[in-house]
Amino acid sequence: MKPGTYTQMYVMLVFAVKNRKALLADPFRARIFEYIGGINTNLKNKSILVNGTANHIHVLYGMHPDVSVSDTVYHIKRGSSLYLNQSGFCHCHFSWQDGYGAFTYSRSQLDDVYQYVKNQEQHHLEISFKKEYVDLLAENDIAYEEKYLFEFFDDL
Repeated sequence: MKPGTYTQMYVMLVFAVKNRKALLADPFRARIFEYIGGINTNLKNKSILVNGTANHIHVLYGMHPDVSVSDTVYHIKRGSSLYLNQSGFCHCHFSWQDGYGAFTYSRSQLDDVYQYVKNQEQHHLEISFKKEYVDLLAENDIAYEEKYLFEFFDDL
């Protein structure tokens, strides 16, 4: 990065476990989220919070200008899949669904987004992942085709 370059870009990523299986179980979920935060930090991003449920996650981070969102997602998905498959946490093959959502926020929105990500378990007692995700797309005026969304199942 060149001297005199100043940035402040906050991103929330959202992606789901393949086949929406509830493989991110409570006993080891915190370790997985910590591992994902480490991957993100190693990419030079500022990892703020990783949280989610047993079948999808949210990654809130400050984006380093030298690292694209797509590279960040690639390395997080790849690294965490390898970790999960080698660790023995899952008793089957773990993988993430294709695709992701990436949403940007300003510094003034960061506290609200942080609380939103932090309270995912409580949030999903009241709203399905599909509704949450489609609402995020709508709030951000992101056009989408239903056939390219995650595989959603009745998850409420």
